Amino acid sequence: MLLNIDWTKFLIGEADWEFMVEICLRTFIMYFIILIGLRLLGKRGVKQLSVFELVVIISLGSAAGDPMFYKEIGLLVPVLIFAVIVSAYRMTTFLMARSKKMDDLIEGTCVYLIKDGEFSIKDFGKEGLAYDEFFSEMRQQSISHLGQVESVILETSGNLSIYYFSDEKVKYGLPILPELFDDCHKVIPTPGIYACAFCGNVEELNQSLKHSCIKCQHESWIKAINPLRIK
Repeated sequence: MLLNIDWTKFLIGEADWEFMVEICLRTFIMYFIILIGLRLLGKRGVKQLSVFELVVIISLGSAAGDPMFYKEIGLLVPVLIFAVIVSAYRMTTFLMARSKKMDDLIEGTCVYLIKDGEFSIKDFGKEGLAYDEFFSEMRQQSISHLGQVESVILETSGNLSIYYFSDEKVKYGLPILPELFDDCHKVIPTPGIYACAFCGNVEELNQSLKHSCIKCQHESWIKAINPLRIK
């Protein structure tokens, strides 16, 4: 049994072929309106997608999409929306430039995740980062343990700024290679240098049933390592 399909409706729905030409024209015009809107936002709005810029870009995209294929929406509507969005963006960036409090409120502030080879637990916890995700980014920078790292800063853009110890200052640290990090102990099996699995604090420990970290009071330990970073 052959299906009785209306191929015209199947392809273009309730519209007609003349509206297909109109869609092409609308899309072409909206393309240039979007370009102009992004140009008015300035280079910062295009290059860096912080939370603030992302909201603006999503707003522009939402305003641009519907007029391309909805007959009932005229092109003057998105132009007006674009004007309001760009004006609001300009006003906000002006206020941010004049007030540090406003800038911190909208863009946020940079946060130390690592200080002196150990986790900044208070700040790290605020960001809701998973250790696996963070360690993955660190490993991509040829880091094998936290003793190689002087500090890590989470920028407002979401990027990580990493500062390394010089080779002569590299110390024992918490390993972040998967097979080493997974070798975690509640009971200290042999004397040696261990790193707290929670905060990265390094201590020289004797064999014992358990030992609490002097900084965070956690009791999970990983054998610390101190190789230099391969550059």
